[in-house]
Amino acid sequence: MDLVAKMSEVPNFGKKVVSISGREILLVNVKGTIYAVENECPHQGSPMTAAVVKDGYISCPRHGYRFSLTDGRCDDHPECVLATFPVLLNGDDISVELG
Repeated sequence: MDLVAKMSEVPNFGKKVVSISGREILLVNVKGTIYAVENECPHQGSPMTAAVVKDGYISCPRHGYRFSLTDGRCDDHPECVLATFPVLLNGDDISVELG
């Protein structure tokens, strides 16, 4: 697990990009639950930093593909899966496991 950020750096319903081993990972805070996803849409590589987060999904800003924050599934386009990563919260510390 890599310590990547503090909870105070990722506001409620906010996002923060961190770099782990040269990969850009997007942290998303939904009511105190932190999700970690690849910061690149698997459809055409668009950055997910401007994505809309709603109802447990993150939507690519370019073409609107909606991915589950928990497992990266895209119901409308099952061939596209957004990489998700396990997150560990320890007090104010956020750690992510690339696996």
